[in-house]
Amino acid sequence: MTAELIYSDDDLLVVNKPAGIASTGGGWGQEGPSLAKRLESDFGRVWIVHRLDKGTSGLIVFARNASAHRAMSLLFESHQIVKTYHALVCGLPSWKEESTRLPLRVDVGHSHRTAVDRKRGAPALTRFQVLEQFPSHALLKAVPETGRTHQVRAHASALGFPILADTLYGAPPTDLIPRPALHAYALELRYRDQPFSWTAPYPPDFAKALNQLRAGR
Repeated sequence: MTAELIYSDDDLLVVNKPAGIASTGGGWGQEGPSLAKRLESDFGRVWIVHRLDKGTSGLIVFARNASAHRAMSLLFESHQIVKTYHALVCGLPSWKEESTRLPLRVDVGHSHRTAVDRKRGAPALTRFQVLEQFPSHALLKAVPETGRTHQVRAHASALGFPILADTLYGAPPTDLIPRPALHAYALELRYRDQPFSWTAPYPPDFAKALNQLRAGR
């Protein structure tokens, strides 16, 4: 299981992370080397800029030096990076577009979930758009404008449309895909006065599930 290299220069590495590999060390239930460690074996030291859940596939950026790390971290902290996810969800939204600002509290309970907590939760905003609909599922675009842990997963569930196979957030068991059907599809940013835009193709498991839903599964 290897990560596809999307972009590389002296400052940045952008890769298409496979599901099943932790972005960095120290995650819950982690087995085997993290993506960061695997990249360091080929590229030398990398700096962590942001993370994807172990079960989430798609675009992730690493810095290749301390200066790039500082600059990229500031872009993420100031919400100057547009992150676009695609998700297969259970249920059929009645809306075409929807935004939720439900506050989120992370690391709740023994399962380490992110939960909606109107009193103690941190501000969070996710914008959703329906891309396709199927008999009992939908393909959504999700753009989180804040960076809370499990934000897209928790907000989708709170709206009543848990991500396919995401049993932690209320989705029923399925044989369509073995992990939450969430893919970090695109990243847009401006770094050192230069615009960048990257997309990552769907991995085989996501594409297979999508095709089965299109076929009326």
